[in-house]
Amino acid sequence: MQETIEANQIKDKIQSLIKRTAESHQPILITAEPHNAVLLSEEDWKALQETLYLLSIPKMRESVIENLNLPDEEFLSEKDFLTELEMEEND
Repeated sequence: MQETIEANQIKDKIQSLIKRTAESHQPILITAEPHNAVLLSEEDWKALQETLYLLSIPKMRESVIENLNLPDEEFLSEKDFLTELEMEEND
């Protein structure tokens, strides 16, 4: 469940709120009239931005879903992946 705090209560609690949201990965709703805001950790913000970016790439979602169903043996090992990547960079 999302924690809620009033904006006028933040001043003395900001450090503990930042720590709590960073450790729990749960956003904190900050209420104030006439607008509200949400506090979340930098790590969670970056993850959210990356997800939004990836979902903005045409057919990315379909590609991810399709590849979730592939057997493990169809994936390259890390070593083979790095070798192929290096070969592409040298081309």
